[in-house]
Amino acid sequence: MPAIEIRDLAKSFPAARPLTQVLRRPFARTRREALRGVSLSVASGDRVGLLGPNGAGKTTLLRILAATLSPDRGWVRVLGLDPARAERRIRERLGFVLGDERSFFHRLSARENLRFFAALYGLWGRRAKERIHEVAALVEIGPELDRPFRELSTGMRQRLALGRAFLADPEVILADEPTRGLDPVSAKNVRALLSRLSSQAGKTVLLSTHNLEEARDFCSRIVVLSSGSIVANGTADEIMPRAMQLLEKKEEALGTGPVVP
Repeated sequence: MPAIEIRDLAKSFPAARPLTQVLRRPFARTRREALRGVSLSVASGDRVGLLGPNGAGKTTLLRILAATLSPDRGWVRVLGLDPARAERRIRERLGFVLGDERSFFHRLSARENLRFFAALYGLWGRRAKERIHEVAALVEIGPELDRPFRELSTGMRQRLALGRAFLADPEVILADEPTRGLDPVSAKNVRALLSRLSSQAGKTVLLSTHNLEEARDFCSRIVVLSSGSIVANGTADEIMPRAMQLLEKKEEALGTGPVVP
């Protein structure tokens, strides 16, 4: 059984309208498609990259798999479970690495943040304390545990995000641009850390990125998303020329219109 299976997935969001259109037709509603009939299968233990520019639909897809967003249409299974019906059970077996610092409490220390998220996974007391210590050692943030999150470097914040995702020892890792905002050396270190952590326990990883080098170095297979649709699926050597052309065209187009969530 695949770790992740998706069939004909679709999702759209309300689209912003210029003021002139709102005044002319105040009750009209338009929507913008973020995902259009996406179908994908990820084998257990595989490392697959979702490659695409900002606005391609990568984050929307990961949020649906993580049971934080519902699709408009389609069939989804994560570890054989339907996110819409088994939200809690899926979250207990899945780790979500967000590149968004807003998902942490800036005034709390790194340890306090991990304690809060451990409680969400059902880890309390001594077990939570032991697991936080283990995870801190794994992602090498032990000396920073008692510093407020707001004082951590960007690289340490990303390491903390990895630590949070591994708290419950999940079977599947969803990583949403985990090296966003990092310099090349720090990005390489975070990729190496994610690779080591996932390889040791045979985790299934779905990594979203707009970085060709990151996808090529980390992933065994790459899926290219463009305007909410899969346009290429294969090994790096198979899809790289096509992916480069699509990304270049998309980046040019993004300068002329709104971006899909």
